[in-house]
Amino acid sequence: MSNLEPSRVVSKVEKERENDLRTQRFKSVALKLLFYGFLVLIWHLFANLETLKHFLFPTPLEVLVTLWNGISDKSFVYAIYASMKRLLIGYLISLIIGLPLGLCLGRIKWMDETIGSLSLGLQALPSICWLPLAILWFGLNEIAIQFVIIMGSILSITLTVRDGVISISPILLKAAQVLGASKIKLYTHVLVPASLPYILTGARLGWTFAWRSLMAAELLYVSAGLGSILTMGRELHDMAMVISAMLIIIGIGLFFDKLIFGYLEHFIAVRWGTK
Repeated sequence: MSNLEPSRVVSKVEKERENDLRTQRFKSVALKLLFYGFLVLIWHLFANLETLKHFLFPTPLEVLVTLWNGISDKSFVYAIYASMKRLLIGYLISLIIGLPLGLCLGRIKWMDETIGSLSLGLQALPSICWLPLAILWFGLNEIAIQFVIIMGSILSITLTVRDGVISISPILLKAAQVLGASKIKLYTHVLVPASLPYILTGARLGWTFAWRSLMAAELLYVSAGLGSILTMGRELHDMAMVISAMLIIIGIGLFFDKLIFGYLEHFIAVRWGTK
């Protein structure tokens, strides 16, 4: 009987924790629903004011109808596909270049003092500033947009990974070298696993900057994509179309930031014992 009592106590504590977590999640969801419901209500009331021009500030229902029509006739679907295709290509190139470059900057001093300082200076430059240069170099085409995406993303990835490598305890590196780890194994078995949280943070920041760079480039270069829908809505004075495209952009950004990168960060935090 004495052996069963501790197990019952543990199971009771676990049930209480589960109930607390469910209660917290319910409160969090309820609070978010109330908050966004209040925002929609304020939006509706503000859009119906007589002092505002109706075509400049549509109601939530008009935006919802425009969003549904754009999805039904697949114009929004094609725009999302075109933008995501550009984004994935530029982002993957940024990862392929930025991750190893960041690892090298964190380990090789002369590279950090030269390329690292240059990257730090260029990071202060807004990514849209690269578009005029890209147009002069490559012309007004897809390559110019890809260049803007890469330049907007690669620097944040590189510098964040470099900071992660620099933050690794020198004792770990010395221990690996004493145990006979080669240069390749030092990177694959020590540097990369130890700096993995920073690598994921850099990938997350790189995705955010790539997404913003793409939208800015598409606004200035009219082509198929979400940016072209924003431009078309502006030219047609169709604010419902503009807000619909903005909601799609926000939704895609939240999907990747919260669900994909959020899940990966949670997994690494649990795996590394920091959560």
